[in-house]
Order: sequence, then structure tokens, then C-alpha cells
Amino acid sequence: MSKDLDTLRHSCSHVMADAVARLYPGVKLGIGPAIENGFYYDFDKKDGFTPEDLLLIEKEMAKIIKEDNAFEQEDITKKEALKLFKKEPYKTELINNLDADKASIYRQGKFVDLCKGPHVKSTGQIKAFKLLSIAGAYWHGIETNPMLQRIYGTCFETEHEVKEYLRIREEAQRRDHRKLGKELDLFSIHEEVGPGLVFYHPKGALLRMLIEEYVRKEHLKRGYEIVMGPHILKSDIWVTSGHYEYYKENMYIFKVEDEEYVIKPMNCPAHMLIYKSKIRSYRDLPIRYFELGNVHRREKSGVLHGLLRVRGFTQDDAHIFCLPSQVADEIKGVIGFVMDTMKVFGFTDYKIGLSTRPPKFIGSLDMWDRATGALKEALDSKGMTYEVNEGEGAFYGPKIDIMVKDALGRPWQCATIQCDFALPERFNLAYISDDGKKERPVMLHRVILGSIERFIGTLIEHYAGAFPVWLSPVQVAVIPITDRAHDYADKIHQNLQNEDIRSAIDKRNEKLQYKIRELELQKAPYMLIVGDKEQEAGTVSLRARKEGNLGTLKLEEFFARIKEEISDKR
Repeated sequence: MSKDLDTLRHSCSHVMADAVARLYPGVKLGIGPAIENGFYYDFDKKDGFTPEDLLLIEKEMAKIIKEDNAFEQEDITKKEALKLFKKEPYKTELINNLDADKASIYRQGKFVDLCKGPHVKSTGQIKAFKLLSIAGAYWHGIETNPMLQRIYGTCFETEHEVKEYLRIREEAQRRDHRKLGKELDLFSIHEEVGPGLVFYHPKGALLRMLIEEYVRKEHLKRGYEIVMGPHILKSDIWVTSGHYEYYKENMYIFKVEDEEYVIKPMNCPAHMLIYKSKIRSYRDLPIRYFELGNVHRREKSGVLHGLLRVRGFTQDDAHIFCLPSQVADEIKGVIGFVMDTMKVFGFTDYKIGLSTRPPKFIGSLDMWDRATGALKEALDSKGMTYEVNEGEGAFYGPKIDIMVKDALGRPWQCATIQCDFALPERFNLAYISDDGKKERPVMLHRVILGSIERFIGTLIEHYAGAFPVWLSPVQVAVIPITDRAHDYADKIHQNLQNEDIRSAIDKRNEKLQYKIRELELQKAPYMLIVGDKEQEAGTVSLRARKEGNLGTLKLEEFFARIKEEISDKR
């Protein structure tokens, strides 16, 4: 988001707050920042807002924009600010929490707001906007605070951009993985069991298995060794790793026979203990441990979202133990692994970020500088464009985040590479160097797909549920037209299964067009329709998801076609 667009959207949020204050006297004001793709403002309104209210607010905003009121900034004392906002409890709290002696305010006509800015010159410079939705939001995001009403909106420089954004937003709603997950019978989440816990239905479990099988094979090809750690570890281990201090609120902790245990939120301590189980030589390194590790994290219910944010999930997690001289090459190897894998799954556009040392961290500054330098060197050597996210690294090391862009251009978090000098020291990891001395290895934490749950959600939305043939839970549906064709359909179905082609058969006593329409909604890549004519000639009538009716052909010809698509990962 450009600074100019950010300023425009923040200014639009003030116009919305002005409109709400005019229409609903007595409403208390919260905050109204610009965000990605738009803005929001929080209000304390006893009876809430309705969709009809949004239309009234838009009309009032249009009047304010037409007035072309100037945005005027003024610095006043905290005492003056408290007097000015004495009827606004949320503004009063913000003023009291200011470190400075002065408070910055902005005026537009008769409306005044506490704000650092910047803003456009006047309300008349806002040309194109749309209010989108209403949601509840706790003040400061804290559940014990009052629940406010948050109105979301978007703002662009032109009406065309607003219309295009709304078109993409509507398409995104059509692709929503929660909606498609239900329609395609892939997964469900049951509140009576607990939020954020996923139940995979047969087709969803098969999709997941296909993804996991692919990543297992690719890891073995690239010199990784498969390991498995326990699901619970004593809390002492998490004290050593630093998670108990820095991550405790996200961990499930319980006692067994007066000993405290943690359900693992990540896999790294177990992998370090496996490494530490015997003496290692410099000749053994790099060692690459891979695990499809099930982890659980104590996420707040308010942030849970379908498959994208859950409490129990699986990571395609790996830890690479290497010599300092091997770090750059190992990071480059992981980046190449990520790019190759994402291409196979249909992603070719990326957004890359390098996150540096956060305010709270473990290890020395020298460790952090070396780790950050290694990540930068790998990205620069590959000529990759990236943004530096200051202070957003993990507490134990800086990281590279690779976000793939889907068919609508939306970024999704997948791969992460973290360079860690601190945990090997905390766990006293060592290798024997060529001169017989004990030295410390460097550890790289990395995932390729990230959370398998989140990746499946990403795939569903990227393909709108119409997966490529190699990933489709059902690749071919066989449809006999009459009862007389049932035996022939059974034979074809069995032949497909024998050739490792995932097949389903629909022998229900329904009209052909009804069956075809239902299978189209289920997004089956191919349908083989057979009747008396096909049975007599030993052929099938082929219907493809993308091309429609493709006419009659021999079964062997269809086998050749679909096997080529599966082999090419299409």
C-alpha cells in the first residue's frame, strides 16, 4: 500500500466518523486507521449498526466530501485535549496514555479528532469509497474491554478501482474455503468438540494425503531424513528453549503425577534432542530432519478462521543442522525447494519478507547480526526482491517469509526460513570439528507449505475448489445411462482403480442431466458416460470439466490422456 493511498484511506475514515457523529449524536468514538485495502473506525453505539445504516452513512459522507472541508492539524496541551474530548471516554484514555506533553488533533469543518495524521488537504480530495461491513471488536482487542462496532470501508483514487476491488471481493467470497469445504464435503469444524479443531471427511483426508505424500517424497529426494517426536514434552524443555517465557500464553499446559507437561506447539526441541542423542562429526553435517508434525497452539477464539487459523494443525517442518560455512548454501537450497514446490501446486507469484530482531529475543546481538546477514546474502545472491520487516522476527532468530499470491492476487503465508544461532547454544548442541574441538552448529528452522491446514485452505480458494487432476480426490466419475450399462460401467470403474486413477461411479436412478450437473458442482475433472452404444463399441463418451463434451473415444485413449496429466501434475 502506497503512502498516498494510506493517507487517502485514513482521511476517509475521519469522514466516516464525522458522518456517524452527525447522524447518531451520542455515539462514542474509538480509533480509525487505514489498513490493507481500506480502513475501519470503531464506535460505541448501544444498539449497533445495520446494513441500512451503512447506506445512510455513505450518503452523509458524500455531503461532507462535497463540502470540501480542509483537514487542519493543531498541537494542543494534554489538558486542553482532555477538556476538548471530555465526553469521549476512549479518546480520554488515549490522551492519558500519551508520553508527550502535547496532543495532535485534526479538524474538518466542525468535526475534531485526536490524530497524528497525515491527511489529504481537504475532504473534497476523496473521490471513490465504499462501506463494506460491520463487525464487533473489543477495545484494544482485549476480551475484558467493551465490545465496539467496527465499520469497514475501502477507498481508492478512482471509481474504477473501487469497482474492481468489489468484483475481486465478491469473487473471493465465492471462493471462500469454508463455503467450498462444506459444498465439496472436504472438512467440518464442530463447536461442540471445540473451535479450531478440524475433521477431515473422506475426500478432504484424501486431498491431504496426496499433498503429504508429495512433500514426503520430495524431502527424501533432497537429502532429508524423516523423524517423529512425541506430542507432549515436560515443561522443562520449553523453559530451556525459551518458549515457556516468550510463548506461554499460546501453549496448552497440564500436569501428570505432579509433573508439568506441554502439548507441543512446535517441533524444534524434539529435533534438537534427536540431534543431541549421539556425538556428531563435522563430516556428518548438514543433517536435515523432516517431520509432518502435529502441533497445538492456544489461539483465541476470535482469531480462528476455517482452516487458515486453527488450534490443531500439521507442519511440514524441518530443521537443518549445519556448519557456519554451509548456512548460505542451505538457505539457497530451501528457497529453491520452495519455488519448485509452489510451481507444482500452481503458484508462480510471490511476496517475500525478511523479518529482523524483535524487541524481546534470546541470544547475543552478534548472533542476530550473523543470522540476519546469512538470510540477506541468500536472498541477494538469488536476485530476489524483498521487504524488510523490522522487529518482526521470531524470538530466537530472524526469518524469511515467502507468501504466494493466488489467482486473485492475494498473498498467503506459506514458507518460512529461520536462521538460529541461539537455540543450539541453549541446548548445548555440538559437533567435533576437523581439529578435534567441540563447535556449535547453526540450526535452520523451515517449512515449505507451512501449516498443511492453511495450505489446503489456500489451494481451495486458489482453484475455487476445482483442483488440478493430480490433486482431485475424485479424478473420474463413471455414469451409466441405463441399468443395462451397469456391468460395463463397473468394469470401467474397476479398470480405472487398477490403474491408480481415482474413480467414482454413479448408478443412482436419476436423470442423466441431474447427475452431470451434480458432478459439475462437485468439480470432478472428468466424466465417462456410457450406454448401450458405448458398451457395444467398447468406448466412452467423455465430458471434461474445462472443455465440456469431448465426444466418444476408446478407453485406452482416455487412459493415455489422464495419465499424462497426472504425471505432469496438471
